[in-house]
Amino acid sequence: MGGRLRVQGGSAGGRRLAMPRGIRPTQALVREAIFDLLGEAVVGARVLDLFAGSGALGIEALSRGASEAVFVERVPSVVGVLRRNLAAVGLEGRARVVRAEVARWLQASPPEVAAASVILLDPPYNDPVLDRALASLDRLAAPGALIVIEHPWRWSWPATERLYVRRQRRYGDAAVTVSVAR
Repeated sequence: MGGRLRVQGGSAGGRRLAMPRGIRPTQALVREAIFDLLGEAVVGARVLDLFAGSGALGIEALSRGASEAVFVERVPSVVGVLRRNLAAVGLEGRARVVRAEVARWLQASPPEVAAASVILLDPPYNDPVLDRALASLDRLAAPGALIVIEHPWRWSWPATERLYVRRQRRYGDAAVTVSVAR
């Protein structure tokens, strides 16, 4: 394992999560900021946690009242850590873990994408698959869906037709962008 982090709030607040080796975790300050930006929108939400890694973002959403979450992660060893984290905090009953490359999974899963009201993305920095994933979300996300991305501060939002940026905040070299599907 690469280290540990904690769930920030909700029913699993304070519980520890394992970090897979080689994964850049979302800093606690940034995770807290994401959920401050989402506010009550997470309560009862159907969540997609894309590029899930340890599952920290989706687990945080479940802990704070999301009804269910789908976690999409492509690396088999990381998927194993994610499953263990869900079991450790007792949230596996409201979660589904999918081992897949995010952009391909989005293209193959239009009904699941359309059912999500909150979509969380924390891709490896400078991974070109983020732009492909956003292109799929631009086509498939339901009107009103909130899309939250952690990314390098200098990353530029790609051209989209239906997704518009609602808010952006900077945290050192990282930034969080909240967008909404029209």
